[in-house]
Amino acid sequence: MSAGPWYALVCVAAFLVLEGSAAGYRNGNLLEWSRVSCLPARFSGLRFPLVSFIHVQEYLAFAALVLVPFTGYANESNSKMGIAKSSFGKTSGGDAVTLYTLTNSQGNTVKMIDYGAIIVSIDVPDKTGKLANVNAGFNSIDGYMMSHPYFGATVGRFCNRIAKGKFSIDGKEYTLATNNGPNHLHGGKVGFDKLMWKVTELVDTASMGLRFSLTSADGDEGYPGTLKVTADYVWDNDNKLSIKFTASTDKATHLNLTNHAYYNLAGIGSGKVYDHELMLACGNYLPIDADMIPTGEKASVKSTDLDFTAKKSIGARIEKFPETGGYDHCFVVDGTPGQLRKAAEVVEPKSGRTMTVYTTQPGIQLYTGNFLDGTAANANLPKHGAFCLETQHFPDTPNQPNFPTTLLKPGQSFEQTTTYQFGVTK
Repeated sequence: MSAGPWYALVCVAAFLVLEGSAAGYRNGNLLEWSRVSCLPARFSGLRFPLVSFIHVQEYLAFAALVLVPFTGYANESNSKMGIAKSSFGKTSGGDAVTLYTLTNSQGNTVKMIDYGAIIVSIDVPDKTGKLANVNAGFNSIDGYMMSHPYFGATVGRFCNRIAKGKFSIDGKEYTLATNNGPNHLHGGKVGFDKLMWKVTELVDTASMGLRFSLTSADGDEGYPGTLKVTADYVWDNDNKLSIKFTASTDKATHLNLTNHAYYNLAGIGSGKVYDHELMLACGNYLPIDADMIPTGEKASVKSTDLDFTAKKSIGARIEKFPETGGYDHCFVVDGTPGQLRKAAEVVEPKSGRTMTVYTTQPGIQLYTGNFLDGTAANANLPKHGAFCLETQHFPDTPNQPNFPTTLLKPGQSFEQTTTYQFGVTK
């Protein structure tokens, strides 16, 4: 029970005692007080007011006056909660796209569309209570029809890179679409970010969400197996966005799912993210070659410019990576993969907004919007105008036997969870 109703009950109890006392003294004696014989002996000396029927009516009326405002407040908060739907336009292929607005009891919102299971916006308050959108996106489907950098998208079948677009399963080689130089990136030319998903609404007393589902046919972008995928996005009353991926297949395949949201906790469009303070619960990272493919090793971040084990501003050492234009590195999350544990924490000092990331995934990719160029296809955001924290399995895992496997076989169930908790500094 919240503080309001408890306070009301205290008020009623106080009124009861005072009214009983007053009644006794109005009669010139304490005849309206009586011992209660059923109490233990040590309380036998206590006396309590006898309450007449008239007094009961008075007390109930008083209780109603006190409790009704609190009940109204609770109803007002709950009335904010819900899921609203509206048209977001049509894709270039003619599919009608729906915008879903998830509103929690505080009036804070997450907006998503069924094209690409994309997060369009996330509105959360700063330390003064002022709302701002902290997630990069577009105001209509037209923006997502351009060659945008995966803004807010659910990415698959395999997020990040697979070297040369090839892997083998049981001695059979599979060739994937290559769309990032010699490599396969984020599921290929037509990944999950470019597909229409079916949507089911998820609502309970403390949260609301959307279950996105799709079936990827055997051979899509070169991948084997018919894959059935669900992605649950749930927004709760504490401003936590939870993402749960599940999948099954009828043939052995590789799978690696993430969400590719771009964040700026000062508010999208407010400038570069250099002042954001970042902590990564990651003592190791994955060294990469010139094509951004992991070498297969894990290296300590200690004494490197990749050490975020204590909070450091994103911009403090970003120029140390001219070959990538900023951070674009996969880190190894401390702890046991499969267990939900803290992976990252971000603070934007001026607004006071915070974001804490928990995940069951083994890795997290820090990307600082190195190819944002201020054009319309990039939502007019400048280079380093937003950052990504993409929880995932490691890049090129199908060709890296020492990495946690991404192989999914018939009869197995894929399940991964990530949460993004938004808040403010105290």
